[in-house]
Amino acid sequence: MIAPRVQVGSPLGLHRVLAPPGVLPQAAWRLDARPQLWADEVRVTVDRLNLDAASFRQLREAHAEPTAMRSAVLGIVADRGKMQNPVTGSGGMLTGVVDEVGPDSPLGLRPGDRIATLVSLSLTPLMLTDGLARWDGESEQVPCCGHAILFGRSIAAKLPADLPVELALAVLDVCGAPALTRRVVTASAGTHPVIAIIGAAGKSGSLSAAAARQAGAGRIIGVVPHEAEAATLRAACADGDGALVDAIVVADARDPVGVSSAIAAAGGPADVTVVCVDVPGCEGGAILSTAEGGTVVFFSMATSFTAAALGAEGVAADVTMLVGNGYLPGHAQLALDLIRTQPGVRGIFEHRIDRGDPDDRAEQT
Repeated sequence: MIAPRVQVGSPLGLHRVLAPPGVLPQAAWRLDARPQLWADEVRVTVDRLNLDAASFRQLREAHAEPTAMRSAVLGIVADRGKMQNPVTGSGGMLTGVVDEVGPDSPLGLRPGDRIATLVSLSLTPLMLTDGLARWDGESEQVPCCGHAILFGRSIAAKLPADLPVELALAVLDVCGAPALTRRVVTASAGTHPVIAIIGAAGKSGSLSAAAARQAGAGRIIGVVPHEAEAATLRAACADGDGALVDAIVVADARDPVGVSSAIAAAGGPADVTVVCVDVPGCEGGAILSTAEGGTVVFFSMATSFTAAALGAEGVAADVTMLVGNGYLPGHAQLALDLIRTQPGVRGIFEHRIDRGDPDDRAEQT
């Protein structure tokens, strides 16, 4: 056991910020990742990182060789005391076993609990000790050894015993998407809204489609970038009690006129458009695909606030735009229950885990 510090820490983790002073841990350039605990902290022995889709894509495009990928991630963590891609600003999440709990921790965790964090690696103090020797650089899931620190206002979920760790981690990584989709669709359920899911054959997209169906969507349009993704979505629609989506559109989400025209032809415009792809340039198409007075929900870390705000203004679009922040009360349980009850969605996850895919991709191949 490592003796706790005597100081009282901030539940926000401000005491772990090394530079610059006065910012929250997510905005910090560097965090203190030393293992000694403040009284309200929890230390976790880490065994797996799950890099978010945008970060993994950027790293893989910049570093083709596995050795270079490992060096890049190790360098980021060593320099910053956390896993925050300096290009995308995003991180991911992790799994591990609770090692020690400070006496004032409010998280309800105990030593030995196997957990997944539900807060971003971009704000989680992290130290790696194994050189990522077991990671081949081909998957966003990174086996590793090290430790991480959770704050008083961090969020974690105990991993379910009935699901494989890799599957549970992949689900929990995107659990904010179906939760917010359900909330938005429920608010419109009396009108049986039309929902467009851009990236519907991916992890966050398929969960969002399932959540929209349960919340009372009238018509769900699934947008995918190419025929291979369409085939994946068709298989998911056939593998369950009901269709995951009502129409499948093959379109490049970065082509505003093309994707909006395709969605219109499939029954749009959408009352709610949910963007679940991991490349930039999808803002205009999502806005044009949405009916006046409708809502666009952006879940991609590649989303540009400037492009979305000025793009909507430039086409005189009266739409509400929401940024999914990854947290809503009950979001983890909702997503896990969808995986348990929706075989088509589970099939998409297992297929992507087997292939090592990060998530939805907007570009044509």
